[in-house]
Amino acid sequence: MNIAILGYGKMGRIIHELAVARGHSIISIDPHAEDADAKELSPEIIKECSCAIHFTAPEALKDTATQCIEGGCNLVVGTTGWYDERDFYEALVQKHNTGFLFSPNFSLGVNAFFKIVQEAAHIFNRLEDYDVAGVEYHHNQKQDSPSGTAHALTDIILQSIERKSIPHFSHFDRAPRPDEFHFASVRCGTIQGTHTISFDSSADTISLQHTARSRSGFALGAIQAAEWLEGKKGFYSMDAFMQHILGSLVKGS
Repeated sequence: MNIAILGYGKMGRIIHELAVARGHSIISIDPHAEDADAKELSPEIIKECSCAIHFTAPEALKDTATQCIEGGCNLVVGTTGWYDERDFYEALVQKHNTGFLFSPNFSLGVNAFFKIVQEAAHIFNRLEDYDVAGVEYHHNQKQDSPSGTAHALTDIILQSIERKSIPHFSHFDRAPRPDEFHFASVRCGTIQGTHTISFDSSADTISLQHTARSRSGFALGAIQAAEWLEGKKGFYSMDAFMQHILGSLVKGS
């Protein structure tokens, strides 16, 4: 495949390295990276590439996504912060008959973790003595808090545990209400990303945790998602790709 990487920072460079190792050709695009192949996206680049992988600021997404979709170039989006405009992108994809796949986290391990947390939450939904909370740790250069992964885990808990209906991401200066789900965020050092969901009762605590060792897992997952998207048309979340990998083990959503 010919792949355009939109955003040539740390993640873009790892995607480049791993994609070339898998036999793909890369065009890197970034207005700030001196060693990028191009400063901006162009119709010529879109014509050359069958897919673009977008890992940059959410405010840059609408322009580049519109160019790719209208130009017939499939798009894999790891950028978060745009989900309230999902209807716009979905309609654009449908109008121009292109492929679009997005995820707050492309790590296959994290997406397996989502499924594990979902199954556990369905169990603890029936065990009313257990409360539930989440916490994440990330490096001190991360721009957003909570992370897209934290939001995804929160959505899973709120959809799966009936007694939890209100997310709370900031600190408490009071006792939480029984219907509130607290997800705390810590930013420190060079931590790549650790997410923990804990179910707690007076008798015991059961904790589920995912710890990332490097960005490579996120980058590889994005490339594999782009490979899966090749030749497809439509608007997909990572669930569709995980369904392809895990088959009947996973209920599609």
